[in-house]
Amino acid sequence: MDFGDFLNSILTSDRFAYSLEALLRLALAGVFGGVVGFEREHSHRPAGFRTHILVAVGSALVMLTSSFIFEEYKGLTNLDPARLGAQVISGIGFLGAGTILREGFSVKGLTTAASLWAVSCIGLAVGIGYYEGAIIATIFIIITLNILKRVMIKSNKGNTVSIIVKDLSLASKKINDLVQDYGGSIQSMEIVYPEKDESLLHKKKDVVILKIFIISDNKKIFRTITEGILGLEEVEEIYAD
Repeated sequence: MDFGDFLNSILTSDRFAYSLEALLRLALAGVFGGVVGFEREHSHRPAGFRTHILVAVGSALVMLTSSFIFEEYKGLTNLDPARLGAQVISGIGFLGAGTILREGFSVKGLTTAASLWAVSCIGLAVGIGYYEGAIIATIFIIITLNILKRVMIKSNKGNTVSIIVKDLSLASKKINDLVQDYGGSIQSMEIVYPEKDESLLHKKKDVVILKIFIISDNKKIFRTITEGILGLEEVEEIYAD
């Protein structure tokens, strides 16, 4: 067999056709995951563009591998092609937990954790060849992360304030109790540690800033809440963002 015949046999083989299909599916998984990851990156989330692409492509590869094993050993033994995919769905939790812990005191990481889990499911769908479901799911995820977020922000009568505190744990508890006493609610609370100034001429003590999104019925209640927070002995300064 000469080289031309050998090359032709490869190009016309079922294995080569499957490889082309795998290339298409992995590329599509990367695109769909990248679309979701781009939104997260734009929102300055810890798991962004590249992380979502890796999760989607890895999930697609797992599903492709499951399908390949099933076809390779079909009729020889009992195999479940969904078994590896099930491990992805349960195992992706460690990445989600990392994004939540990264946020510290805030619960914003929950959305990114959910998007990672959803992207892994998109990867599985693309990996098995269910393109329609993957496309529809990607559209729904983008709508949820982007458009619905804007609608919720507009519907919430809230404001963000930055609070310089002396005692973090005690101040956060008192602030939470105070906001609830005045009929408001805290949607998110984030800890910010400013960069230290090490110069001798500008030596300052370390401070901790709490960035809090407070929801209240009207501006009068919000002003009452901020005045109450400023009156706490654990609070040094408060200003609206």
